Parts: sequence; C-alpha cells; structure tokens
Amino acid sequence: MGGDRPDTGRGDGERGPEGDARVAEAAAALRAGGLVLMPTETVYGLAADAADARAVARVYEAKGRPSFNPLIAHVADLATARRIARFDDRAVALAERFWPGPLTLVLPAADTDAVCDLARAGLDTVAVRAPAHPVAHGLLEAFGGPLVAPSANRSGRPSPTTFGDAVEETGAAAAAALDGGPCRVGLESTVVALLDTPRLLRPGAVTRAEIEAVVGPLSEAEADAKRSPGRLARHYAPNAPVRLEAAAPRPGEAWLSFGPDGAGPWNLSPAGDLAEAAANLFAYLRAADRTRPAAIAVAPIPKTGLGEAINDRLRRAAGFVG
Repeated sequence: MGGDRPDTGRGDGERGPEGDARVAEAAAALRAGGLVLMPTETVYGLAADAADARAVARVYEAKGRPSFNPLIAHVADLATARRIARFDDRAVALAERFWPGPLTLVLPAADTDAVCDLARAGLDTVAVRAPAHPVAHGLLEAFGGPLVAPSANRSGRPSPTTFGDAVEETGAAAAAALDGGPCRVGLESTVVALLDTPRLLRPGAVTRAEIEAVVGPLSEAEADAKRSPGRLARHYAPNAPVRLEAAAPRPGEAWLSFGPDGAGPWNLSPAGDLAEAAANLFAYLRAADRTRPAAIAVAPIPKTGLGEAINDRLRRAAGFVG
C-alpha cells in the first residue's frame, strides 16, 4: 500500500474488460486493507473496508481527520444498506426515491461489525448512502460490502471533484485509484438523520424541499451535528482567507463571481445556474487558492434550493459555524 503514486485506471463511467479488471484490482486492494481513490457523483472518495478498523484508521491518518467525525458507509443498494442500518418507513421511502444518489441517511446501526466503531466515531448510529456513479457501484459490487469513502482531500481542504486533484491530495496513501472523470454533482451528499423527528444535518444536492415532499418538515439541531460528516466549523478551507458576499474583489484578492455579470476566470456559473455553481465550487476554490491570493472573494450566491448547500460550504470554508 502507498507509494509515490497509486496504480491508476481510467473509468469515466465506462465498463468493459479493462475497466472491470481495474475495478477487480481495486477491490482486491481493499480486501487486503488498502485504500482506494473512488469516484462518486458528488466528489472523489478515499475508500476503505468499513469493517476494517485498521484500514479506517489509515483513512483518518491520510486525511488528518478528527476521530469524532463519523464516516459514511457506501453500499451498492438498499438491500445491503438494510443489513447495516435499521430502516423505518420514512427511510425506505427516501432511499427508494433518491437512491442511488447524493443522499445520506443517518439511522440506528444494525450490524456494528460491518461498519466498525471507529468509522461510526463510537456512535450507535450509521451514516449510509448508495452512490450513483457507475464506477463506484461496480467497485461496491466487486468488493461485496460497505466501504467508507470520505472525500479524498486532506481534512479541511476543498474536496476533490477531479481525478487529478484527488491524486494530488491523498494519492500517496492509496494502493489503487479509479478515474471516473469529473464529478457530476460536485459537492457532498445531503445528510438527513431519521432517529426521531427528521433532521437536516448537512444540506446538499438533494434539496430540503425535495426531502420534505417525502417525509414532511425537517428540523435542525446543532447538537446532532456530530452525527454527520463535514460539520466542523472550518471545513472545505483553502489556505487563503475566504470573504463572502463580496460585491467586488479587493486588490490582491482572487474573485469567484456568479451570474451573467460575473467577471474573471472563476465564474461559478455565467448562466446563474446553481447546479453548475455547485459542480464548479471546489475546483474553482482550489484554482483560485493556487494563485496564492491575499484572500478569495466570493460573490453572493442565492440561498434557495441548491444554494443552501453551496452557502453552507462557503461559510465553512470561511471558518463560520453555519
């Protein structure tokens, strides 16, 4: 395991003899306790066997991730999810509506061996989702069990949405890597806890309105935030300070603009499309940060729909509890 660069195989969502062989090699690396760079529709993940505490510890080590931040267990399908988590009618309804896809459910743990205590951060709950990316699905099927796969960045850094960025961040820790092309969604999954009243722990690509159409009103409680990945105050942070709601950049600042009047090389969406802005967010934060600016100024982003998740990530990049 490890080395200067992992063994890489290009996927781009394609299957076939070569792609299947690469997936099989990656699954073998996981069974041996190794880590694998895995594409999903949200961001690239650094995957490990969810049952193997030593492998999970290597993920924390590679990311520099606090041990109290639980990891999501990725599964191939609902049937596998029901072996590791206790699903009520609400959870089944959400899974049937949004899986495979960018929705994570926090539920009571059913099999505490399949997702080890370290991966659950010592909690009696488990976060679980079924990713929509065909390469991720192929790897999960080949491996045959749940995989933890937090974003493949060093903790607190912007999440990688391209294969190159994933390799740059944590590739040295991976035994194998699968290239699935640029991530379609571009920010992490929505996280909903279904332990009593449905609670939104982290906004994401599946919007509040879409979830509430299935299970009714969502409440929020910061006390439950420890049950969700990605809820530290300063998270997704570049090296440069981030200035939000900026009308224009100041001298020395990099500029992330938005909308048809936006300027510069990093307009999150010239069309004002929130889905496009989400897909570009982390890549543009990284690109801007590489210029070593005095700060990164970000134009106002609408707060409705997918904009709620984008603004959540931006607040955390700037170091605000949101």
